[in-house]
Amino acid sequence: MGFKSDIEIAQEAEMQVINQIADSIGIPDQYVENYGKYKAKIDYCYYQEELIHRKDAKVVLVTAINPTPAGEGKTTTTIGLADAMNRLGHKTMVALREPSLGPVFGVKGGAAGGGYAQVVPMEDINLHFTGDLHAIGAANNLIAAMLDNHIHQGNALDIDTNRVAWRRCVDMNDRQLRCVVDGLGGKADGVTRQDGFDITVASEIMAIFCLSNDILDLKERVSRIIVAYSRSGKPVTAGDLHAEGAVAALLKDALKPNLVQTLEGTPAFIHGGPFANIAHGCNSVIATKMGIKLADYMITEAGFGADLGAEKFLDIKCRMSGIRPNAVVLVATIKALKYNGGVPKADLAQENLEALEKGLPNLLKHIENITNVYKLPVVVAINAFPTDTRAELELVRESCKKLGANVALSEVWAKGGEGGEELAKEVVRLCEGESTMEYVYDVNGSIREKIEAIATRVYGASGVEFSPKAAKELKNFEEIGLAGLPICMAKNQYSLTDDAKKLGRPENFKITIRDITASAGAGFLVALTGDIMKMPGLPKVPAAEKIDVDADGVISGLF
Repeated sequence: MGFKSDIEIAQEAEMQVINQIADSIGIPDQYVENYGKYKAKIDYCYYQEELIHRKDAKVVLVTAINPTPAGEGKTTTTIGLADAMNRLGHKTMVALREPSLGPVFGVKGGAAGGGYAQVVPMEDINLHFTGDLHAIGAANNLIAAMLDNHIHQGNALDIDTNRVAWRRCVDMNDRQLRCVVDGLGGKADGVTRQDGFDITVASEIMAIFCLSNDILDLKERVSRIIVAYSRSGKPVTAGDLHAEGAVAALLKDALKPNLVQTLEGTPAFIHGGPFANIAHGCNSVIATKMGIKLADYMITEAGFGADLGAEKFLDIKCRMSGIRPNAVVLVATIKALKYNGGVPKADLAQENLEALEKGLPNLLKHIENITNVYKLPVVVAINAFPTDTRAELELVRESCKKLGANVALSEVWAKGGEGGEELAKEVVRLCEGESTMEYVYDVNGSIREKIEAIATRVYGASGVEFSPKAAKELKNFEEIGLAGLPICMAKNQYSLTDDAKKLGRPENFKITIRDITASAGAGFLVALTGDIMKMPGLPKVPAAEKIDVDADGVISGLF
């Protein structure tokens, strides 16, 4: 049998009509809003009206080592694990993030899993899906339009045009839009000022969308967004612009979780999609909470490595929602570990125990964080490749065993749920007790203390340095009453440090905070490190060049 691409596997799948999937987990028809035959939105009122008093499922968080060009397969493992759990007779759901068009057309590709562990319809999910990201972008840009219109119409709030904090967004990697000057032209064309765009998934509206419990909570959060400062230094909010009602109206339908299915018919919520390197990186609270009431096990993921996605899942999402995971799955590949040990990508298929041993400290640091900092049980899932050797696998098993973590081989890419049964059995074992989760920091500590706790306890830094601009903003946020918010670190995903080139487990390094911004509506402060930015660019050869559609509307090249 020849090699099949992810999209070919997905297109050959025989999907169940989405109403059958909803029926399988007992969702009444009156809460199901169909978007064609294979997608539906589930009314968020369902949670309060029928689910809230049901018993909670066991929650399993899937995270990973720091990503490399060799790939880790975190989403694939998440989906395959859920399929495996169902195969073993455990009623299981999966909750994932929605893909952004930026990575889909850029370099990373889609976010619907891979091989025989995918969510479908794959093309729809990776492209426009049910329009949620477009609604979020429109809501974000409505606030921007109302803000600039207020300035143009007389500026009754005395907004300092040099301290406008709200940027427009678009769901595309477009470096040309990072820094722009707008309002050019005559008096009727607005006030000229320096501006810029963020990618939609890094916007505060996306963060609010994912952290809100319902439409009223969303509206209240939107009203607290700091969009600018007055000339006297007072924060100006979206509530001051009376924008929250219209924004909520735009997001009313988008806020309903999207129900789809895996290739093996496991129900899957895919809803919300913030980046974990520049935002909090988790799917919506509404979808996760709903899934927790509809199954015995809820499998969910957080973006990128455990230093970013898992930290924010635990310290931001769990803190705000009351969700508490029972166990953690840490995904790695032998190839990625050898890459961390200094092996070029072209040579990763060759056995190299010396390089593997050099790369293992990255995995071991993440295990230590989960077990010693977050106080949660963990299993390491090795996403299998045919080139992995017995000696390499044994080295990983023995190293992890010293830290009390078992290793399970995951073959879900090639075998679907069948290839995840070893992992599933270990997950069930780890979930036997109640959650023992602890936070990294006390949210009532100072802003500086919370940033230092993440940098030293999670990244392994020796300390933190604050730029003059960051120190100034830190003082400003303390003065306006935002010191008690959690911290969302914006850091590159490739390294535990703020330097993407430092692989493995670096030591004796400091994290530099170049700026701090407020996401007061979402409910956290963003600490920006290194050269991280909120608008990515396309690579030299973007994935978009390989995507096509034929006369029958069949899409190809979407990996």
